[in-house]
Amino acid sequence: MARIAVYIDGFNVYHALDSNCAWHKYKWLDYRALAACYLGGKDTLSHVRLFTSLATWNPDKVQRHRILLRAQELRGVEIILGKFKRKDTRCRADCKKAFHTFEEKLTDVNMAAWLFRGAYLDEYDTAILITGDTDIIPAIKMIRSLFLNKKIGVVIPIGRSSNELKQNCDLYFRMNERQLLRSQLPDVLDGGAAGLLKRPSTWT
Repeated sequence: MARIAVYIDGFNVYHALDSNCAWHKYKWLDYRALAACYLGGKDTLSHVRLFTSLATWNPDKVQRHRILLRAQELRGVEIILGKFKRKDTRCRADCKKAFHTFEEKLTDVNMAAWLFRGAYLDEYDTAILITGDTDIIPAIKMIRSLFLNKKIGVVIPIGRSSNELKQNCDLYFRMNERQLLRSQLPDVLDGGAAGLLKRPSTWT
């Protein structure tokens, strides 16, 4: 029997689903149920942590995101928020026009810090990361070198691949549509003081 902790890069998973119209219907994810897809029969789920950020410049996206996050909290998922930072840049074409974009900050650092914290406090036997982002690899290498009794696994989001992540982990899983279909929240949940939480109409 192993204690399993799951660390999820929400931004990475969202964009994997957003990249294909056929997968938009899976955005109303129950992340705790999804995490359970990667447990063995005798394993126990010690905790699930979701790392994400709010796109504060887009009120509609923030509203949908907050509904999803509240639903995750009801399922016992811990939310760790990062932030977006405005980035001023110029067009690379001949016009050279100035414009600004937003970059997500802190998600990778937060995941690395909480992953190390979990190993240090002996919160898990195996940590499973749901991400396709290779920026987490230095943290994986350090934990595997310092905590020889800990294992690190990775779940690559649907439609993505990363041989580098696979090569640096003890376990590897590929996300598929069957898992996503099994891991959907009810269309309507009782959010308590937040009222009813409903699947956004664009996620059907």
